[in-house]
Amino acid sequence: MELNSCFYPSFSFKNRSARFFWNIVWLIFFRFTPRFFYLWRSILLSFFGARIGKKCRISPGVRIWAPWNLRLGNAVVLSADVFIYNQARVVVGDGAVVSYGTQICTGSHNYRKKSFPLITRPIRIESRVWVCAQVFILGGVTIGEGAVVGARSVVTSDLSPWQVYAGNPARAVDTRIIVE
Repeated sequence: MELNSCFYPSFSFKNRSARFFWNIVWLIFFRFTPRFFYLWRSILLSFFGARIGKKCRISPGVRIWAPWNLRLGNAVVLSADVFIYNQARVVVGDGAVVSYGTQICTGSHNYRKKSFPLITRPIRIESRVWVCAQVFILGGVTIGEGAVVGARSVVTSDLSPWQVYAGNPARAVDTRIIVE
């Protein structure tokens, strides 16, 4: 997957219309569903273009800006109040857990230009990653397989597989070793 920046001066009428209808569906048919309606929420997201793997657990409070830019592997968990601001593609691998209140943000602005243009860069969260509560992930980042990102960390650059990270910006603090 290419992680280069893309500049969009504005969003098309088609994009804005799709987000308008998605927001209505989210509010009426997604947001206030019982917690255990995981399959129903996956179907709604799929209807709007998301690719959702099997046995995903998407909480009703999850907020997704553009479902058509979302790819979830199998058995992914998106916990309550996760916000995916996916103006560019967000890919989450098999068995990854994104915990409460995390924000995944693919968009920013070029503050060096007078026109302040939007910059979008995709985010990739590999398989078996655990993103703990209230983490902020910036665009253009890949979080390597099996990594753990500690609560309230800020991820500004790629993270290596099977490491534990914490802080702002997130730095390696330990190696993740699975013990059965």
